Amino acid sequence: MSPHRTSIGLIGAVALGALTVSGCASLPDWLSGRPPVEDGPGVVEPIRAAAVGQDTVLFWISSNGCTEKSDLVPVVRETYDGARVTLRRVRDDRCTNPEKNSVELRWSFEEMGLAPGTRLQVANPYRPAQG
Repeated sequence: MSPHRTSIGLIGAVALGALTVSGCASLPDWLSGRPPVEDGPGVVEPIRAAAVGQDTVLFWISSNGCTEKSDLVPVVRETYDGARVTLRRVRDDRCTNPEKNSVELRWSFEEMGLAPGTRLQVANPYRPAQG
């Protein structure tokens, strides 16, 4: 191996080490297997669970007692092998009677502008039930 190649390899290893120590070298979402969370209106809603089937997506979310479907917006982005949806809250739930279980909200593929049978990933973070 030439001394030039060895120097380039050493410089790369030192740079990678510096990034790792500084905390800047975290894996990008696409490399870690996690879908990225899309930009959009409101804030990303943590969910208790989600299910995709029969051209419908179901979300189970925590609620302070008055969450309605219109309080949330599904942001859909095409991917190389289908689509990715991120549920975003656009209106706060300011009620004070928390739902013991979660609230189930449903969107059809048609409502989200998706063709029947589209492969769909959910990008929201999961937050288990408290208590």
